Amino acid sequence: MAAVRRVIFKSLSLSLAARNALFRSPVKDKRCTRTGLAVAVGVAAGGAVLYYYYSEMCGFGGRKAPINRTVCRALLPSLPAVAAKEKAPVFDFDETDVYMSSHEHRFRLFSSVEYEGQLYMTPQNFIESVTMSEPRIKKPWRSLTKQELEKILSDTPPVWKGTSKLFRNLRERGIIAYTEYLFLLCILTKPHAGFKIAFNMFDADGNQMVDKREFMVLQEIFRKKNEKKGRKGDAEKSAQLSMQLYGYQVAPVNSVLKKESQEFVPRSYWDKLRRGASQALFSDLAEDFKLERADENMMIDTTLLVHFFGKKGKAELTFDDFYRFMDNLQTEMLEIEFLTYSKGMTTISEEDFARILLRYTNVEDIRSYLENVRQCIPDEKGITFEEFRSFFQFLNNLEDFAIAMQMYNFACRSIGQDEFARAVYVATGLKLTRHLVNTIFKIFDVDHDDQLSYKEFIGIMKDRLHRGGRGYKSVERFTSFRSCLKKELASSR
Repeated sequence: MAAVRRVIFKSLSLSLAARNALFRSPVKDKRCTRTGLAVAVGVAAGGAVLYYYYSEMCGFGGRKAPINRTVCRALLPSLPAVAAKEKAPVFDFDETDVYMSSHEHRFRLFSSVEYEGQLYMTPQNFIESVTMSEPRIKKPWRSLTKQELEKILSDTPPVWKGTSKLFRNLRERGIIAYTEYLFLLCILTKPHAGFKIAFNMFDADGNQMVDKREFMVLQEIFRKKNEKKGRKGDAEKSAQLSMQLYGYQVAPVNSVLKKESQEFVPRSYWDKLRRGASQALFSDLAEDFKLERADENMMIDTTLLVHFFGKKGKAELTFDDFYRFMDNLQTEMLEIEFLTYSKGMTTISEEDFARILLRYTNVEDIRSYLENVRQCIPDEKGITFEEFRSFFQFLNNLEDFAIAMQMYNFACRSIGQDEFARAVYVATGLKLTRHLVNTIFKIFDVDHDDQLSYKEFIGIMKDRLHRGGRGYKSVERFTSFRSCLKKELASSR
């Protein structure tokens, strides 16, 4: 320490000499200039010695510090406190920098928090991403501390306490990872009849229960696909994007997706059956990889994981709880959208119903459709929430209904209201009210023949069904849980 004090003393002395030299009378000879240069060189040398000594003693660059860090800090000049809190800048990507899918772009647009370099949505962010075209307020990502995250997760209710107000109650007190965002989007377009299929995709051991590691297989599929596909554009920004969306920049060491050469040895008949089912469900998603159980230690706990599997991750998810969660999520998003237009009333107008259906479609002239409603339904009766919900449940069964519609179009004829209602019931089991069916016809019957064709209705509704990726149109649509996953994977090839 004595040596350091001598260096500091000499540096301060040289600094004082430099100040005197600067304010010296200009009539002095050229020796002043030489003296000033010498002083500057001396100050720089003294600073270099200090920095080297500080680095050696305080452990910069991965070295272990042999002395107390408070002593090291005392050697440095005082700096404003805010400087110590500055973080490395987070990349903002342009379209020319790095390729992003529509879902990746939208997730980054609406996410608002960051933890250990990975971006997350809050429940409120997710609601806005589904019901709004742009975030209400776009702020810089807020960094969570470990203590803040633990507090958020400790407030997460268990799945058996879930309601159709879960996301609205949590608001900013929760985090949703990118892979979970894709999963939730799939749920919104999933018919009730397909809930069991979705559950069985996670239930790897066939015991009618899903544990945490089984559920995390879905996340690993997306992670592994991200590693494999590579990204076009700036390499550094591509690595940063992988960190933001998936939580890593390089391939994780412990992966649930093992190479084909690592053969799985079935232990029983049921193992063989389970393995065959997994290959049938995931073969085109994981391609040449086998599915094994995930290592949950790799993952950061999120609100969804704690909600499903408890704070210790030991709980198991039953089909009844899974079904209730999916149904509640669909209901909650519909309630939010309905309440936006009902303004506290029990119904929304037929015109607002038309506006909701058309707002996220490729229809260029929405005004002509709205004018149809005004002219054909002069006496407003209103659409109740039950009618509103039943229509969107029907919309989630659109593929089944489309088959019935194609049969009518194959006979070169459109269908009337009674035939439409009958086709909906046969294909989906849903009974739409006469007023709702009449309103649908008045919206989409642009040629006023009281008939509905495939072109007038199915094409537009497929756009509406693709509500999660609006603004970035794609030919592919959500047709099932499996194709929902395939769409995201295929879009990044």
